[in-house]
Amino acid sequence: MSENNDTTNEATEGQFPDRLSVNPSSPYYNEAILSRDVGIRFKGAEKTNVEEYCISEGWVRVTAGNAKDRHGNPLTIKVHGPVEPYFRDIKAS
Repeated sequence: MSENNDTTNEATEGQFPDRLSVNPSSPYYNEAILSRDVGIRFKGAEKTNVEEYCISEGWVRVTAGNAKDRHGNPLTIKVHGPVEPYFRDIKAS
């Protein structure tokens, strides 16, 4: 239970967890952080098709076009490189 409280506090302080996913069935899903407008900068370019990221391991999972798996979820590809998450509402500085 304290883990969820820590994650909520991180969201309010502007800090991001090491891993974050937009899939509600993932253990790395965090609705409090995702309720804000989160942006991902990957290799210096802003990405809008990121499904999951890991800062410490340096990768993002991006959707592979319109392809779906047998459960109807989008197919993803893991791409390695520097990951920089940010809140878009704070970016204006």
